[in-house]
Amino acid sequence: MSDNINSGNVPGTNVSNNSQALTLQRGGEELMLEKTLYRFTIRTNGNISREKLSQIPGAVWRRSIPQAKLELYTVSPDQLNTVMSQLRADENIAFVSHVYTLENNPGTFVYLSDQITIQFATWVDNTKINVIANTFDLVQDQAVEGVPNTFVFLVSKQATQNPVKITNQLQILPEVLAAEPNIIIQQEPHYRPQDSLYSQQWYLNHNSGNQLVAGSHISVEQAWDITRGVRSIVVAVVDDSFDLRHPDFQGNGKVIAPRDLKENDFLPLPGEKETSHGTACAGLAVAEENGSGIVGVAPGCAMMPIRTTGFLDDKSIEDAFNWAVEKGASVISCSWGASAVYFPLSIRQKAAISRAATNGRKGKGCVIIFAAGNANRPLNGSVNEQNWPKNIVQGRTNWLSGFAVHPDVITVSASTSLNKKAAYSNWGDNISVCAPSNNAPPGMWFQETGYVYTQPAIVSALVGVGMLTTDQIGGAGYDAGNFTNNFGGTSSATPIVAGVAALVLSANPDLTAQQVKRILQDTADKIVDNNPDPQLGVRGGTYNSNGHSQWFGYGKVNAAKAVRVAQQMGTVTKITNKQIQVKTSQVVSIPDNNKVGIKSAITIDEAINVGDIQVTVNISHDFLGDLEVYLIAPNNQRILLQSRTLGRRNQLQNTYTMRSHPVLKQLLYLPAKGKWQLQVIDFAVLDMGKLNSWELVIGYGK
Repeated sequence: MSDNINSGNVPGTNVSNNSQALTLQRGGEELMLEKTLYRFTIRTNGNISREKLSQIPGAVWRRSIPQAKLELYTVSPDQLNTVMSQLRADENIAFVSHVYTLENNPGTFVYLSDQITIQFATWVDNTKINVIANTFDLVQDQAVEGVPNTFVFLVSKQATQNPVKITNQLQILPEVLAAEPNIIIQQEPHYRPQDSLYSQQWYLNHNSGNQLVAGSHISVEQAWDITRGVRSIVVAVVDDSFDLRHPDFQGNGKVIAPRDLKENDFLPLPGEKETSHGTACAGLAVAEENGSGIVGVAPGCAMMPIRTTGFLDDKSIEDAFNWAVEKGASVISCSWGASAVYFPLSIRQKAAISRAATNGRKGKGCVIIFAAGNANRPLNGSVNEQNWPKNIVQGRTNWLSGFAVHPDVITVSASTSLNKKAAYSNWGDNISVCAPSNNAPPGMWFQETGYVYTQPAIVSALVGVGMLTTDQIGGAGYDAGNFTNNFGGTSSATPIVAGVAALVLSANPDLTAQQVKRILQDTADKIVDNNPDPQLGVRGGTYNSNGHSQWFGYGKVNAAKAVRVAQQMGTVTKITNKQIQVKTSQVVSIPDNNKVGIKSAITIDEAINVGDIQVTVNISHDFLGDLEVYLIAPNNQRILLQSRTLGRRNQLQNTYTMRSHPVLKQLLYLPAKGKWQLQVIDFAVLDMGKLNSWELVIGYGK
């Protein structure tokens, strides 16, 4: 949704050149916020009618932000502070806040809720926590599961400052490792339509044809010879809405645990004038095999439709992933991201995804799949931007997609029916695999401008076939009728991979989420695109020595190969009764703000296979929140042991096991012989530290 309002201040930003900048701490990073000159939000106590809300003197009501119970207003810049002060004095108004933009994130508005997340040092007890909370007029609401000594607080009516200003003061306290306000940003579906219409599902299987090259499909028919999916494997599709009346979503046990987080009910249906992105995504993954219409990649699996709030605040993300885990989802498909250029995840968002990836499926982990995005930009990198409409993005610009770079997810890029990179597909080190989709110009959605094409404009023809999938029934959807064949973007590639993951788990439900990720990557087809990108001129369609491509990840997903490997792994059992234990106490200094980091090696000489594994790490550092810690196996497989969630702590003495960190299970059955390495990377300036020691224990035998 776009408000389409121009204030006449700084072009493309609607913020003052001399507006006060505040620091937003988020996911181990510090971002700068700037106040907008003409927007504010309020939350009422529930005692004000809609008519009265529309009659605030000097202000114009724009819309509701329901998941935070906020109302958005615009006002002339010279009246902003006066109107906000008057509203703060109104006993019927519970909360009044400025609206912000992120520095170097033009066009993205940041709304504040009344929630603050605080991570305290381990030595801080409840008495001290209560003292700090009372000092800032905060009320403790809940603990953050999975993050030690971390709590969500509510900003009370008595507080004299907004959540951003409070967190700025909390950050300087020695008791506080991290303090984050719960910000609300618009959600962007990763979909880009194309006009060409085709009446076949070429992406499942084909024998070549117009704009089709051999092998551009996912080889699903051979996978179906083993399994077409089982109802006990549930694919949660988290999206805008779902037409549950569609014939391809019918069948005994097909739809389970539907949830509408936007309307807070259990019917996640599209609104009267809405198209339904979720209907199209769900059909690609799990449309039922019923003799008519289309068939999904995993037609025998069940579907859990979860309608989002449309915003990406902490609670919205927690509610979506917690519902999926609690109701038994096996796979979680997310064809969306933030409507922002640079969007790191908050502590709560990271934790919600990690909990689902580790605690879901009774400890085996939910397989979580995210779309890479459609701007033809790096998931984490910079581009010198020019000639965008209204200069909304200009100059050297840092890009970051927080969901797509989360270490526990499978991030999906898009290939075309010609086995080439889709022009819009985002790219980078965090791409896991690609899957078929359409081809179209790259672009993205901003709150200020609506959908815009990224620049420079592509002048060459973009060849490729669109995706046929389910649509709202009748004339309400993308096309007339019950189906659309102009769907595309990484939005459509993502549920294709979700369907393949569901087939893999149908063949072997004992696999962990990380094992599924590894299977999809190891069995992917190494498609190659030697052409330069038609927009930026860069090349990324070949593979490095580790078998990874910037454009395609580890390749295009192959359902047949993946399901066969999963089936074979189901016949293997492992019991260990022996151990090899090796420790190094060589102290190594960790270079500051160096993305290469340091590596410390341990060598295993025995020719055994991994049946169990644990890693003990001892690190001293002035600010552990700057660090990521990885274990690198002899085959160069890299496992994230510790993400940037430790905040101001300065001592890390921890043991990582398959029980506490199921990500280690993907190393099971690998040859243990060779060089094992611990890598420590410091991602920020100033604070220094050292690796004191680390220990590796390998279990084997039976």
